[in-house]
Amino acid sequence: MSYLVLARKYRPRNFTEMVGQAHVVQALTNALVQQRLHHAYLFTGTRGVGKTTVSRILAKSLNCQGLDGQGGITAEPCGVCQACKEIDAGRFVDYTELDAASNRGVDEVQSLLEQAVYKPVQGRFKVFMIDEVHMLTNTAFNAMLKTLEEPPEYLKFVLATTDPQKVPVTVLSRCLQFNLRPMAPETVYEHLTQVLAQEKLPAEPMALKLLARAARGSMRDALSLTDQAIAFGSGQLQEATVRLMLGSVDTSHVMGLIDALARGHGADLVNIVEKLRLNGLSAASALEDMAVVLQRMAVLQAVPQAAAESDDPDQVEMLRLSKAMPADETQLLYSICLHGRAELGLAPDEYAALTMVLLRLLAFKPNAAQNHQATLATAEKKTLTTATPSPAPVAKPAAPIEVKTLAVREASEPSQRAAPRAVVLSEEGHFWTEAVRSLIAAESINALVRELALQSQLIGRDTGQWQLRIESESLNQGPARERLQTALQSLGHTVKLVVEIGKVTDSPAMRNAAALAEKQRAAEDLIQSDPLVQNMIQEFGAKIVPGSIKLISSH
Repeated sequence: MSYLVLARKYRPRNFTEMVGQAHVVQALTNALVQQRLHHAYLFTGTRGVGKTTVSRILAKSLNCQGLDGQGGITAEPCGVCQACKEIDAGRFVDYTELDAASNRGVDEVQSLLEQAVYKPVQGRFKVFMIDEVHMLTNTAFNAMLKTLEEPPEYLKFVLATTDPQKVPVTVLSRCLQFNLRPMAPETVYEHLTQVLAQEKLPAEPMALKLLARAARGSMRDALSLTDQAIAFGSGQLQEATVRLMLGSVDTSHVMGLIDALARGHGADLVNIVEKLRLNGLSAASALEDMAVVLQRMAVLQAVPQAAAESDDPDQVEMLRLSKAMPADETQLLYSICLHGRAELGLAPDEYAALTMVLLRLLAFKPNAAQNHQATLATAEKKTLTTATPSPAPVAKPAAPIEVKTLAVREASEPSQRAAPRAVVLSEEGHFWTEAVRSLIAAESINALVRELALQSQLIGRDTGQWQLRIESESLNQGPARERLQTALQSLGHTVKLVVEIGKVTDSPAMRNAAALAEKQRAAEDLIQSDPLVQNMIQEFGAKIVPGSIKLISSH
């Protein structure tokens, strides 16, 4: 007997076997129990989520004859009567499936509709199932509209599509619509575990998790990948072989990349990418896995108690990285990974592209000291150390003297990535800075979009169009520019942004850096003039350690 692939062997035969689509199953079950049957159903969703499977189960429910041959419409088809078995086998005369991807013309649809005038031969209902219905031509859609709206009482239409946006509204309005959702990796993992237990095949949990994530919400893809992994691993599913098959990156490499970025260590970053190249691991997979880890790090940063609710073996390392990397950098790196994934295909070498994507964070990485100046500022004199002892009879302290002095509290500005430069103040610069501050305060922009806004200079404003200038070509990305345009609409500015490359002399970032520098000077003056500090300098010969006065967050 020939081998039957897992995706076909474990295709659900009734509603109770359906996985991950409880909302659809419940609605159809209630309709069948109450005999409230619509004449046309439309099932939408991505590949492999169960659209065709649901239509076949529905056809069995409508035509099931029961174990004794006397059954009626039911939400629990028996699976053993002639109608159920023939629908499963694809040879039930009253159930017709039309693949619109290859039969999309008006002639094929008219040929199908010609059968509508004849009553069912074996079953209770005729069921016409049209798969990928969005592929039909406009003429074909028009040909079926009348029958779709008022079919004979014995005829039911079941339509399925992966792209409902392409289905005419005249068809949508005639159908009862159900959206089958992509399945969560946890749901796919649980189902794979059950399938392999029935198959009596050993499998490592991490191997199944990798397959569940690689399926991207499609149960059919998950089972097909499992078949492939079984063949690749000679009947065993081990994490190492599944990673090799998928080209997925080991967790340690992902953590190493994020750690190098958190430390700002470009050499380690390049070395890890080179290891990925030597091992033939996927650059795209590296960015995808990084995005997964960064998302969980962001959750830990926002909700620290979430750490206690997870049993993930990588949780300890993710918790460490979430504390090592500031929250704004986590968000920025997450955005860079998502955008960088789309850029890999444009580069002649995907590993070189991966290196450039990751180095982009280091180019945007704020200065370490400025990273801690994000909200309210205080001035702290960290250490006053003693000078060389003098012959004066006054006793000298044997250890450095720690003194902390609180300065005036005032609102700080977003952290910057460069040392302050001279700002040539302009009216347009003031207008743009206030607009950017409003967007940041409202959390309308973040990550790359916020960097674009902060680092740019408003050159001019015409009706419906604003001219910006930036110095970094890497910031001039279409999606970031479009999101900035959208954000500006919330302030009442419906404009098109045009970005040029050139020298910037008045940007929000430069103004913020200049303001911080002024606060730093004020803090230093405050410490220098403090009576206690002056007394210690005079009495003990102490001195202020250069660079030890820092603006810090009050949090």
